[in-house]
Amino acid sequence: MSKSKTAVASHNDATIHERRKADHIRINLEEDVRFNKLTTGLENYFFMHQALPEINLANVNTATSLFGKTLNTPLLISSMTGGTAEAGLINRILAEAAQEVGIAMGLGSQRAALEDDNLAHTYHVRHVAPDILLFANIGAVQLNYGYGLDHCHRAVEMCEADALILHFNALQEAVQPEGDGNFANLLNKVEQICQNLPVPVIAKEVGWGFAEETARQLANAGVAAIDVAGAGGTSWSQVEMYRAPTARHARVAGAFIDWGIPTAVSIQYCRRAVPSLPVIASGGIRNGIDVAKCIALGANLVGFAGDFLRAADQNGVAGVVELTETVTDELRVAMFCAGAENLATLATTPLHTNYFP
Repeated sequence: MSKSKTAVASHNDATIHERRKADHIRINLEEDVRFNKLTTGLENYFFMHQALPEINLANVNTATSLFGKTLNTPLLISSMTGGTAEAGLINRILAEAAQEVGIAMGLGSQRAALEDDNLAHTYHVRHVAPDILLFANIGAVQLNYGYGLDHCHRAVEMCEADALILHFNALQEAVQPEGDGNFANLLNKVEQICQNLPVPVIAKEVGWGFAEETARQLANAGVAAIDVAGAGGTSWSQVEMYRAPTARHARVAGAFIDWGIPTAVSIQYCRRAVPSLPVIASGGIRNGIDVAKCIALGANLVGFAGDFLRAADQNGVAGVVELTETVTDELRVAMFCAGAENLATLATTPLHTNYFP
């Protein structure tokens, strides 16, 4: 292929990615993309209320650390967006808020910017968030479509990230008309990235959860953490249903509205499979009580996506800060009433499914 044709193809690919990113933001803000009947499963668990907690609420401590950075509270702004002007503004809002409240942040897939340098600025957030724990992000399946160690290096360097997310979105790719469906022999390529990239690699689902055996395979390949991103929150097959170019595409995507592993189940699968690795809980987390349950089930960090996106869209940095502080207040009260003064104690606090053994 001539250089001119290669340039045109690259430009067309970047345009497709940019349009898709814009669609994803619009659909998440405007449409109902929740699961129908499938839930996170967190509602099935509760803490036994401690009327005499024997701790001082003022001393309840939500601080934690991951990859050498201290966080004021175990919250993550989960990966969402990038690659458009609107997405760049959203990322800067989210990052500035994360810096103010001391939480972690993941960027959306950087594929668009890796294929068009003009979009890299939409992922530049270090100037407003110099201290946050920040994750770069590319799709794992792209390792089967020409991506390699150099692309991973570039993604990390582009945003000065502390770690790289490889996201696993098999169902989403399968129902996208332009999706990349070749997931064959991918694990060995993931292992090569883990062995050679100088920053930790995080394996992340995008809303359907990891099974226990998959988590074990990824741990053996060398990932440094797993983000379960379980079912019960945003259904990305529903998002793709709203993008579908034909009724047939829409029907296929819509059939998977209740597909996946609930978040509460996937946390336990991953914790059982990789007892020594950090586990990030995400997928349908609604409040600080959910956060407390996730920690007690085995998570080290808990991610929110849609709520942060809406807060940023509606009220900017102040809205994201307010949401973070509110969720942290809820977490602190839940810890207090469960008798847990810190996250280490919360992690060993039993959850119950009924009031009588």
